[in-house]
Amino acid sequence: MADLTRRVAAALDGTGPALTPLAPAPAATVSAEVALVVGTSGSTGEPRAVLLDAAALVASAESTHARLGGPGAWLLCLPLHHVAGLQVVVRSALAGTDPVWFPGERFDPAAVAAQLRALPPARRPRYASLVPTQLHRILADPGPWTDLEAILVGGAATPPALLERARAAGLRVVTTYGATETCGGCVYDGRPLPGTRVAVDDGAVRLAGPTLARGYLGRPDLDAAAFEVRDGVRWYRTGDLGRLVEGRLEVLGRADDVLVTGGEKVAPAAVEAVLAELPSVAQACVVGVPDEEWGTAVVAVVVPRPGGPAPVLADARAAVRRTLGPAAAPRRLVVVDALPELGPGKIDRAAVARLASRAETR
Repeated sequence: MADLTRRVAAALDGTGPALTPLAPAPAATVSAEVALVVGTSGSTGEPRAVLLDAAALVASAESTHARLGGPGAWLLCLPLHHVAGLQVVVRSALAGTDPVWFPGERFDPAAVAAQLRALPPARRPRYASLVPTQLHRILADPGPWTDLEAILVGGAATPPALLERARAAGLRVVTTYGATETCGGCVYDGRPLPGTRVAVDDGAVRLAGPTLARGYLGRPDLDAAAFEVRDGVRWYRTGDLGRLVEGRLEVLGRADDVLVTGGEKVAPAAVEAVLAELPSVAQACVVGVPDEEWGTAVVAVVVPRPGGPAPVLADARAAVRRTLGPAAAPRRLVVVDALPELGPGKIDRAAVARLASRAETR
């Protein structure tokens, strides 16, 4: 980890080559300004390599530290082949520290908690970056995490009920929103970081600022689709739906996830938020499956909450109907042990839809 931190620092200041976690590494020469080439699949599963300039990465790290309360020591609990994990190394390199790394194929909250207890008293602020699934798991033993000055949670929407439980447990949680194309999170708790601009046009979220990626390696077609210049300002089209409420961004889900059932439009993210409030549901993903009567049937695939009651379709339908109306109420409920993922915290909706189409309902 110390060696990686030094190599990242060299890539940032130009004394070393650009780095990539992609395997196999692309056989390409990149601009001298590029420090990292990071893979992403977005929500589609289509692989692409994003070119991140040193200046963009530095701007991201510095704006994060400015928002949180200054440079500090970071806990690394995320994979290094994703931008959120690499950003922990970038922030650490700029702060002159090495991340406290917890290696392993699977996040083990008990093992991490034990190591946190063993750490010496902090002389600098301590931060961590997690995905909602990890946040849910650490609530079994939140004590060691309450000493951290901030816990960034992103990669996917954090259910309001989970956020409320975490903060009630004393965790200083900061929700983040962004993409690999913006060097990771650039909107914290709905507010853009210094230098970041947010716009919502016809419900579509766009982002601008110094953290935008240079583009995609060898894919000018993707560059043209994802980035645009308006009135001299370069913007990234996120593909997400959202709204601005008193200057705060509320993300409503992916534009291409909207379901049409019986002629009515249903936003899966809104249904998922309602389901996550149920005492029986830890995680939820709502997808559409072909249906002769409705054209598309709304199906809820849920992970049960440990120690809670069993998820029941009637309860799910009643809760969603009260909040969002009858069209949004799921027609089927599928219970699984875990939701398939494209990356940390990013649900593979195509895989969930395949699972929903063949699984038994409750």
